[in-house]
Amino acid sequence: MRLQQSCRLMSVLLLAAGLAAAQNTITFEAPGAGTAAGQGTLTQGIDFQGTTFGYFIDGSSVAHGFLRVWNGYFVTFSAPGAGTGAGQGTFASSLNPEGTITGYYIDGNGAMHGYLRNFFGNFTTFEAPGAGGGAGQGTLSANINPEGTVAGYYFDSTGVAHAFVRSRAGSFVTYEAPGAGTGAGQGTGTATTIGLNADGTITGAYIDSNNTLHGYVRAPDGTITSINAPGAGNGPGQGTDTDGLNFAGIIPGVYFDSNNVVHGYVRALNGTFTEFDVPGAGTGAGQGTLPQGLNAEGAVTGSYSDSNSVSHGFVRSPSGVITTFDAPGAGTSAGQGTFPLLNNPEGAITGYEIDSGGVYHGFLRSPKSR
Repeated sequence: MRLQQSCRLMSVLLLAAGLAAAQNTITFEAPGAGTAAGQGTLTQGIDFQGTTFGYFIDGSSVAHGFLRVWNGYFVTFSAPGAGTGAGQGTFASSLNPEGTITGYYIDGNGAMHGYLRNFFGNFTTFEAPGAGGGAGQGTLSANINPEGTVAGYYFDSTGVAHAFVRSRAGSFVTYEAPGAGTGAGQGTGTATTIGLNADGTITGAYIDSNNTLHGYVRAPDGTITSINAPGAGNGPGQGTDTDGLNFAGIIPGVYFDSNNVVHGYVRALNGTFTEFDVPGAGTGAGQGTLPQGLNAEGAVTGSYSDSNSVSHGFVRSPSGVITTFDAPGAGTSAGQGTFPLLNNPEGAITGYEIDSGGVYHGFLRSPKSR
């Protein structure tokens, strides 16, 4: 955002801070990433060692996974069975400390399948029980924890979503949040990347029969507690979503009010909500504040959409101090800008930006820029 200040000195200081931030934010391209609109590099997360991961879309609009270590070295990969047509390929979702990455791939028929890729590059593919095999159906693996447990969701043959947990040994438990709808496009999902704790706690969201969103947290014993932020709307497309949790059980998320404006929140382990809006966030439908990631210290990162529907990055400290930033080269038209997704314990932030031509680029913002 750009705070409006009447003091010239404060404006100069803000400009200097913005330049310092830009000098500590780099952008990067995965080898083979396409350069046309809708193509490029989409970084999804970062671990405590500074390894970033995600996927890129090549010049044929096919997706492939990647890992990028701290010195800029890339490993790219495609899951066995991944389709080679536009909109198909391999999508990376989550990385654990062992170096195992999980995600899903879309085959040549448009169906989704889960996979695990270990540190040595060996793949295991899997299907959740009950997953459909048609286009837009199948298994989406979304999270992996240090124990090697995987959580995600699947779409059945009627298009209803159901959540699952897969043990390291390969056994499945499926579940539904109470109140989840049973129509196409409804049901139970999980958060992505950081939605599964080491102890087996899971967070996610479900869509009810009125197409309203509700967050939830599932304890290791299977007990599910619904999460509804104060101020969340109750209409179709409104309600509460979650973005994951940290080891302390703190949950960041978003809610959509009755006017479809987006607001951020942080939910403490005891269930207390702290709602927030980034200064400069737009107040029109589809605009507002979108938290995405949370680190071990409780700092939240994400994006906000301004009144022109341009996205900018932010990080909110555990004490509530908000810092905003833009990745170098980010576009300034509606739908473009900076989209942070995750921050690590060191305070490094990663995500992607969309440039003026609609191309995606990965970025890494060092903790020095904070």
